[in-house]
Amino acid sequence: MEYDYKGIPKIMRKILVAATGASGAIYFKVLLDKLLLIKGQWNELAVVMSDNAREVWETELGNKEYDHYPFTFYNKNDFSAPFASGSGQFDTMIIIPCSMGTLGRIAGGISNDLITRAADVILKERRKLICVVRETPYNLIHIRNMEAVTLAGGIICPATPSFYSRPETIEDVASTVVDRVIDLAGLDISTFRWGGNG
Repeated sequence: MEYDYKGIPKIMRKILVAATGASGAIYFKVLLDKLLLIKGQWNELAVVMSDNAREVWETELGNKEYDHYPFTFYNKNDFSAPFASGSGQFDTMIIIPCSMGTLGRIAGGISNDLITRAADVILKERRKLICVVRETPYNLIHIRNMEAVTLAGGIICPATPSFYSRPETIEDVASTVVDRVIDLAGLDISTFRWGGNG
């Protein structure tokens, strides 16, 4: 058992990060990069990418560097993955970016791949699901699906950047969203804080 500086036992985290085919691969990349920097705050990190997520990464970022991360990657149809069951004890799932199709299937309880099954597990176990939705504008179906997931205990975090920190690069812009996601996941990150010094 590890302890923090106050002598309180540290709770190590088991986190799942999933990427779907919505535009916004930069958010997924920046999140993986930042989670690497704070690896002392989690003891297991799993990744699932849909086929479309890989295609979007290659289109938007111009490479296949998702293959270079030292995380455990699972096939989108691998229902033997530990987080496909509540007994796997994964406490947090982040879907970034989250397509409206994926959100709709989660809202409807349709577990037709590992991403939607894992989201269903996280919700039924009353654990933390963060959906970084990436669409504009929203139609009423999108809004009702966001409502359904919120009522089920999920968190909808639109991929809407902020600019009061004066971001200078595309990675800085993406970080304004990703740092909020990391906050929502309950992890510590050094970032711009309104009214503070970051």
